Amino acid sequence: MYAPPMFDLSDAAAIRGIIRAHPFATLVSTGDAGVPFVTHLPLIHIEDDSANGHLLGHVARANPHWKLFGKAPTVAIFGSANAYISPSWYTSADMVPTWNYQVVHAHGTPAIVADDNAALDVVVKLSAFFEAPLPKPWTIDKMTPGKALGMMKGIVAFTMPVARFATKSKIGQNRTVADQRGAAEALLALGGAGNTAIGALMRKAADARD
Repeated sequence: MYAPPMFDLSDAAAIRGIIRAHPFATLVSTGDAGVPFVTHLPLIHIEDDSANGHLLGHVARANPHWKLFGKAPTVAIFGSANAYISPSWYTSADMVPTWNYQVVHAHGTPAIVADDNAALDVVVKLSAFFEAPLPKPWTIDKMTPGKALGMMKGIVAFTMPVARFATKSKIGQNRTVADQRGAAEALLALGGAGNTAIGALMRKAADARD
């Protein structure tokens, strides 16, 4: 990923925050003849004793992507908030439109979780993460005993130790403070999830530079 140094996101808490807030990832592995194989799926990040932790997920057994696990370099892409930036929001003249956004790439090599009980534990951790915010969280013990374990034959669970993160946070750092703030306020006034999120980040960054 092309990421000029000024757009690098080095804050570990911010990186993990993006993954938690935007867990629906794009998993890309190098396939046969160098052709990438792509799967869209939810992934969660787990802290461990390593520097970058690991990701947990699963794919359908019918999805051949898992046959590359343990063999091919892989990247999980977590897209975050993004917004169109109009040059009319700048105080500077002769500017052009752009797009501001944040993204995290987690690089590593997935490893298959072969044991059915261990695979079920992956599913339990995934469901617990996504059920936690709900008023009445579903738990796997609501299923008929043994049913969930039997269903593990239909999936391939995996863990992916993160060898490194590559990040990009493009929020107007390459513009003047006045331009950055002008675009931030315009986005906040427009509203919408992406505009508001990027606008807030840009306003905070402009305030820190002022």
